[in-house]
Amino acid sequence: MRFQLLGPLSMTDGTDTVVLGPSKPTNLLAALLLRSNSIVSAGYLQQMIWGDEQPATAKAALQTCVLRLRRLFERQHVLDTPIEAAPGGYRITADERTLDLIEFRARVRHGTALADDPAAELATLRHALTLWQGALLANVRSETMHRDEVPRLVEERLRTVERVCDLELTLGNCGAALVELWSATRAHPSHGRFREQLIEALYRTGRQSEALSEYRGFKEYLRDELGVDPSPALQKLELAILRGESLGPAPESEHPPALPPAPLPAALPATAAPALTLAPGPPPDPAPSAGAAAPPAWTPVPSFTGRATEVAALVARLTTQPGTELLCGAPGIGKTALARHVADLVRDHFPGGCRVIDMADHGAAAPGAGDGPDPIDADPRTLLVLDDVEDPGHVRPLLSARRGAATLITSRRGLAALVATHGGRVTRLDLFTAAEAHALLRAALGTERVAAEPGAAAELALLCGRHPLALRIAAARLLTRPALRLADAVGWLTDDPLTRLALPDDPRLSVPRVLDGALERLAPPLPAVFAALGRLGHDRFHPADAATAVDAAGTSPLTPSETESALERLADAGLLEDGPPGPYRMHPLLRGYARTRYPDRDPQKV
Repeated sequence: MRFQLLGPLSMTDGTDTVVLGPSKPTNLLAALLLRSNSIVSAGYLQQMIWGDEQPATAKAALQTCVLRLRRLFERQHVLDTPIEAAPGGYRITADERTLDLIEFRARVRHGTALADDPAAELATLRHALTLWQGALLANVRSETMHRDEVPRLVEERLRTVERVCDLELTLGNCGAALVELWSATRAHPSHGRFREQLIEALYRTGRQSEALSEYRGFKEYLRDELGVDPSPALQKLELAILRGESLGPAPESEHPPALPPAPLPAALPATAAPALTLAPGPPPDPAPSAGAAAPPAWTPVPSFTGRATEVAALVARLTTQPGTELLCGAPGIGKTALARHVADLVRDHFPGGCRVIDMADHGAAAPGAGDGPDPIDADPRTLLVLDDVEDPGHVRPLLSARRGAATLITSRRGLAALVATHGGRVTRLDLFTAAEAHALLRAALGTERVAAEPGAAAELALLCGRHPLALRIAAARLLTRPALRLADAVGWLTDDPLTRLALPDDPRLSVPRVLDGALERLAPPLPAVFAALGRLGHDRFHPADAATAVDAAGTSPLTPSETESALERLADAGLLEDGPPGPYRMHPLLRGYARTRYPDRDPQKV
């Protein structure tokens, strides 16, 4: 059994994870794990469990907590991490295999030992940071622990993040550093080193005005909140930016900040202009043409959170074994955001830059898929992102021309036919976990605002079905109404969550419209079957249940083979998950949409 401290306190056997509920034994376990492999005094444990208001029988109550915790271990078959009584207290034994905190510290030590190899150190430290999952000890209700112990753990993580950003800047990966630093500076506004790194990264990528704006904003914050001036290092950095000075030997993949963004190459047809272009790294030719400059860098995805496993896997594959990567899943599940985030992280590995094509804007085919591939799209040094692909035939010619090159495809459909004919690796996205949903709200709204209403934040995530698009819409509405409490938003959304999960100034940011668009792509009788499934009283069902629901809805009955075919097509469209040999599954938000969108209509007319 493995214990996880770097997030909500939980334990896992590698298959199932048990998140412990708030209780005195949970406090006790956290206190023991924080000081694992040492004798923890009874006085310290009592302080962590009860704080300053300890019961008169605290010693006996502590023994009762230990007994309850041991019984919990027995029920969960925890055999390799015993709680031992010792003179004056208790001890729990753990190692890298059984406790994520110990593994994190071991990975950091290993990374530090690789200081002579910055790339290897960076990879090791990033691997270490993947162990942090969600709000730290969110289910441990101990004010003393959150006051005395949690800040120390947070500081350990921040030191590692700081070192990661230093290494990214050293290696010239300013784009990757910016992704990390945008969220770090907003989550920790008084952390001066993060702000210094952000300003440096902006300046090195030619964004001089943004770098100065960040400096001035931080200067105002320090004076208003703390009554101090920026550090001498930051003041020196501001002076260098104002003078347009070099910050030292620029990494090979960077261009001097004074260079203006270059226009798109003249050979690129106007109709095929990319939605964004990443600045390329050093060209492979030893003598590039004089005056050549990089296309402008794109803006990182704001407040990107979650998907740590998927991000790590995609980055590793694209940088070591480039090929076709397919991201699929339900409408609004975050496919495009993940593709953009990953593309930003790996940008320095592709000398030809990154080309993103919104397939919804190109109709039947990608640019170059007709008379022959666009030479830019066919360049194996370019990372190509094909967003919102609907038909495998629309991109097959382009993939044939790019065989072995890195291509990211997003689609609501599974595109199994494309994988069958052209290969590729598939990543199917599901809903956020509770920890990921909470992290998104913290990143978007700020840690303090979410921490002030933890219960309302959890309710808001549930109302949004932990659906990424719904969460971002709810967070954006709260950001534009800073006087609203999270509880106010929960109360307002509860009455009509689906209709109200929409922003009036952009029709694309509307859960009902996104789902309407998904259904409009389906041929009959699939919308009717989808509407009928929403009336089932549960979110998991087999084909026989679906046939009963369709029959009860009054539409034409389906044969068993027709029912299974309809369910498979709905799953391929991202509106259902899983399926044979197990049950099908419908996301709660989609089920609510199906119920509320078509409550009284004749399903045959849906």
